[in-house]
Amino acid sequence: MQSSPRMTMPTQAVLRALLSAPERERYGLELCGLADMPSGTLYPILARLEQMGWVESRWEDPETHVAEGRPRRRYYRITTDGAQQAREAIARAYRSRRQRVPGWLAGPGAVGGGP
Repeated sequence: MQSSPRMTMPTQAVLRALLSAPERERYGLELCGLADMPSGTLYPILARLEQMGWVESRWEDPETHVAEGRPRRRYYRITTDGAQQAREAIARAYRSRRQRVPGWLAGPGAVGGGP
């Protein structure tokens, strides 16, 4: 099993949404809004993160959704280990992107940088 997911921009967006309040459970549609992505992109990412142990999920009590007259929600929460690993993976991805940026795009003061 892979120790870290590919740090694509959608994966990073999902992880950032979960890390915004790591102790809080969030349901799928809420995460779609926070990560600004469609459910067809979000749910496969959540499934991979859950298989890796970074995220845990649970279905809400059926009585709750029946009483509120809406579909049953599945809640997701980043695990303690998952939060730590996610922060490290996002930082690595950020450093990796920054290292590939040509000097002239890095801004003033960079080697080969602009005016």
